Amino acid sequence: MDLASIPDPIEKFETMSRCAKEAEKAGFDAVWVYDHFHTVPTPVLESTFECWTSMAALARDTQTVRLGQMVTCNGYRQPSLLAKMASCVDVMSHGRLILGIGAGWYQNEYEAYGYEYPETPERLRMLRETLQVLKAMWTEEHAQFDGRYYQLRGAINEPKPVQKPHPPIWIGGAGEKVTLKLVAQYGDACNFNADVQTVRHKLDVLRAHCETVGRDYDSVLKTIELYTILGDRREIDRVVADAARRIGVEEGFVRSWHPCYGDAEHIAEVIGEYVEAGIDYVIVNVPNAFEDGVIARFADEVFPLLGLRTS
Repeated sequence: MDLASIPDPIEKFETMSRCAKEAEKAGFDAVWVYDHFHTVPTPVLESTFECWTSMAALARDTQTVRLGQMVTCNGYRQPSLLAKMASCVDVMSHGRLILGIGAGWYQNEYEAYGYEYPETPERLRMLRETLQVLKAMWTEEHAQFDGRYYQLRGAINEPKPVQKPHPPIWIGGAGEKVTLKLVAQYGDACNFNADVQTVRHKLDVLRAHCETVGRDYDSVLKTIELYTILGDRREIDRVVADAARRIGVEEGFVRSWHPCYGDAEHIAEVIGEYVEAGIDYVIVNVPNAFEDGVIARFADEVFPLLGLRTS
């Protein structure tokens, strides 16, 4: 619902593209899109751009910023097709793709689009096989895989991705028994959305899984997504009210997303707490990013307090 105030779908996408270019110019490392077919948390008649076609477009609209999904829903695309799509986007972007992926969760969307919605354990088993299929498709000349859910019979995937051995795989989710073990086995990064204390605990679990499978814990990038509003109380109130109106929820729902609302010093302090807990990489979700200058202002005011340079 971020772009619900813009009536023309062409202008909606051009706004997305402008935001990506603004983030690139401001010095952000990457821009991210969600993988949804219709709106969240309630399905309404509002334009929602498909994730991977958007990836291809943004790959050509930008030059240097990395491109990721937060996160690709495993159940929406056959993994062999996803591997092909990702390879092409990595080539189109000259090697800037990050593949974010998760088991999927939005049951309403599955059912609306005619997908089966298995129970959580089965969705996770399917994700495990997908991670293996992706790597086979990206690295083997004639990919072979014989799984319970997916099979490859000498699949040829050309062009291969630009990045070697393959684009980084970010696995979203914090399930301790399965998801974090999949990160240790197959992922280049984990991704959370949780408070600092929970993050510390999840990273301890990840470390244990890495020790069990013989993975170097430090080789896994630890990442988090934070909802962020930069400004004084009046500005925060304005953005919260506008976001609540667009999404169709109470203002309290928007305020509950995360405590990273305030001036640059407060935002840098919150991010610093996550860094101290072990987080390496922060994705900031800015509800009013579509407003001119908001992305650049965040970089100008917050980056220096974190020891980061703007472009």
